[in-house]
Amino acid sequence: MSACPDPACARPATTNPWLPVAPCTPHGCARHTGAVRAPLPAALLLLTGGALVLLGVACAPLAALLPAAPRDRLIRRWADAVPRAFGVRVTVRGRPEGRSTTGELVVANHISWLDIPIVTAVLPGRMLAKSEIGRWPVLGPLAALGGTLFIERDRLRTLPAAVRTLTGALRSGSRVVVFPEGSTWCGRGGGVFRPAVFQAAIDAGATVRPVRITYRAAGPSGPPAGAVAFVGDDPLAASLWRVVRAAGLTAEVDVLAPIPADGEPGRRALADRTRAAVFERPGSPARSGRQTAVASDRANRPAASVHH
Repeated sequence: MSACPDPACARPATTNPWLPVAPCTPHGCARHTGAVRAPLPAALLLLTGGALVLLGVACAPLAALLPAAPRDRLIRRWADAVPRAFGVRVTVRGRPEGRSTTGELVVANHISWLDIPIVTAVLPGRMLAKSEIGRWPVLGPLAALGGTLFIERDRLRTLPAAVRTLTGALRSGSRVVVFPEGSTWCGRGGGVFRPAVFQAAIDAGATVRPVRITYRAAGPSGPPAGAVAFVGDDPLAASLWRVVRAAGLTAEVDVLAPIPADGEPGRRALADRTRAAVFERPGSPARSGRQTAVASDRANRPAASVHH
């Protein structure tokens, strides 16, 4: 997968030049070219989806009191219903049976806010998220009750502590879900996987589980669905409305074979192998795709780079 091919894509504004960014923008990438719902049915979907999210917030304190197995089932059913309530059909390939008895780092590409409930429905676990999400109304408290691990994404000095926290969660046997690109992409390209989270998997002796998320506008053979892309400075309200207006959206989730954390000579090699599993399909030019993504990532950063 390479950088966003649309010439309208440009580097979005950011307050920290060291943070990973994608070249995708709402104007250049988040566009729907297929069938469109009328405003009234779209508004009904928006109300239904919003009500389901609020129901999850209201029930979260009670769900936290349940034993692990029934709590997981309840969370999965709720998360599975969320994208469908917003009009997005979900198909899953390779769903694993049962929960791993050891720590598992679930690694997925990042396109939309829909990624979170979609992955949760398949592999419920603790999310790794930036600290700002914890301060969001409604979603922040829900994330905290769900055991989300919050990190200060724009402060590099806090990175070692974040890795230690993630390592501890994996050592305790938790499943932790991460999006190591560090930023959302439009789905027609992908970023480099940041290696820090993979160091935690190595230190904890955990398994890495790659997950590929693909959104399409018209069924399994349709083009990538720009409507779901939540990129750049796109307001959440605009993204929600764009999703419910777009008809025929499909989310495909591929749960791929696990990768042992000790199977590679270091965190960067483990990150590269996981990225290859997520982005490179059979017959794709793996080497050139990796090089293009790296080039795009470097183009979005200052000349002097900080590695972590």
